[in-house]
Amino acid sequence: MASLIEVRKKIQSVQNTKKITQAMQLVAASRMKGFQRKALSSRAYATDLLQLLQSRQEALSESPYGEDRKEGKTLFVLLSSDKGLCGALNAKLFRAFLQSPAWKATPRDQQLVITIGRKAAEAARNEGIQVIEAFEGIKETFEPLVALELVKSIMAYWDDKSCKAIHLIAPEYVNPFVFNTTVKQYLPFTDEMLKSHALPQQDAVSTRDHLYEPSQERVIEALTLQVIQSLMTQSFFELKASEYSSRMVAMKNATESAGEQVRSLTTVYNKARQASITQQLAELAGAISAMEQSTL
Repeated sequence: MASLIEVRKKIQSVQNTKKITQAMQLVAASRMKGFQRKALSSRAYATDLLQLLQSRQEALSESPYGEDRKEGKTLFVLLSSDKGLCGALNAKLFRAFLQSPAWKATPRDQQLVITIGRKAAEAARNEGIQVIEAFEGIKETFEPLVALELVKSIMAYWDDKSCKAIHLIAPEYVNPFVFNTTVKQYLPFTDEMLKSHALPQQDAVSTRDHLYEPSQERVIEALTLQVIQSLMTQSFFELKASEYSSRMVAMKNATESAGEQVRSLTTVYNKARQASITQQLAELAGAISAMEQSTL
């Protein structure tokens, strides 16, 4: 009887867990749809800005953000989620970061790391990597002012010439079941960098007849700052879309696993109950037989 009670308690416990994972799956699916729209729209916006900037590539050589520096450290900005329960997302991002040619080619004393998300900071510290700044608990709405403050903190290392290049490690959302890990150059602006961020099959932007007010230099400066912020916004929303899609899949798998466990435990319970009933019937039959023998 004690074993039956224990099995019944396990079934109830797994059923409660299943309800929780199912609720988390529904919440993740709902949030994923919102961030999916934001990721795709911010990606298209960033691509348009990049194409416009690429069409004025010759003007970038005079911009501080197009400067080809020979000296300085290399800054890596690693994005991750603050929370777990999102499959292998954070592990894949960190693995892509460590295996990237840019990271491997940079001497240890020339590496600078900034993390966005608690999981990235934890992984870096566990690996013995010094993190110069760690941003955690950023609101998921990622308002423009929040994005601007974050970008300013990162750009400070470029503006004071502490680094010669900045690389951004973030996921690229594909669909609810697939994301790609990317390690792309964030600065300086080069033709190769602009092409790596742009979407394929886009028509070139012509600026031959454009007039610039107050001047081309001022317009290019404002445009580069807008591109820098839009790329960060795009990366953040793609991270969130990938995070919630991964969490949705993880919770779906957990719910299915819990269902299988409930069915397995129910079978065990039924077999144990059947064995208990059979034993009780056998004992009852034995007692009746003994009573009949005693009356003879």
